[in-house]
Amino acid sequence: MRAASEGHDDAITDFSRRVVTVDGVGKTVLVAGAGPAVVLMPEMPGISPDVLRLARWVRDAGFTVHVPSLFGTDGAYPTVEGGREVVRRACVSAEFRAFAGGGTSPVTVWLRGLARQAHAECGGPGVGAIGLCFTGNFALTMALEPAVIAPVVNHPSLPLDDPAGLEIGDEDARAVRDRIARDGLKVLAYRFDNDRWCTGQRFAAYRTLLGDAFDGRVLPGSTANTGSPPFFRDVVGTPHSVVTAHFVDEDGHPTRTARDEILAFLTERLHGDRS
Repeated sequence: MRAASEGHDDAITDFSRRVVTVDGVGKTVLVAGAGPAVVLMPEMPGISPDVLRLARWVRDAGFTVHVPSLFGTDGAYPTVEGGREVVRRACVSAEFRAFAGGGTSPVTVWLRGLARQAHAECGGPGVGAIGLCFTGNFALTMALEPAVIAPVVNHPSLPLDDPAGLEIGDEDARAVRDRIARDGLKVLAYRFDNDRWCTGQRFAAYRTLLGDAFDGRVLPGSTANTGSPPFFRDVVGTPHSVVTAHFVDEDGHPTRTARDEILAFLTERLHGDRS
């Protein structure tokens, strides 16, 4: 069952809009809440009403949520043609590495700077990072920033042409692995079992890189919301977005359990006693 706002854009009246500048590059960031910072990156094709719903859950769980505008139109409902155009632009953008062999997406450097600034402003033991779909693996790469201590990798879809790829350069992969092992971090991750964009091969590659630090959880694709927006129905064409477009808000549902586990993970890492 979908929210009553199905099919309608989100006016985003309960977030402040900031321009955050890192190394001379400014990007709009939607910010709301109080408490330790969590950077929630959008999924394709942008900061949709479903991404904003997740952001509000993070905010209401006791965090200052930061949602950077990386592509698409903020608050827009995901349509087929609009979404395809956003994907086309992102795939040729110098900020992203959508295909195998491209290494780490350059935008992750800016995202690490956002996390660093958010931590300085919000305090607490560190920052959470949630990636979704196109940005899924960015949450892992952001762990190169020492402030990031709670990475959540949701259904990472890059590289688009390599189901076993991780969208990260070899040097960065080694640095992330070493940092996670050194600091005892965990990486929480989710996918549907029949997702053709985030396959079991990809999760196996994460496990090979990170070992027991990678906590990859797999949900039955048969439980995904069948009433997802047109972009997800006609373009994505597979169960994919565990806590956004394919989320089902019902007691005991696997996607709601995943949502609650993510919030609990953030709470333990960012509010819990880590002494």
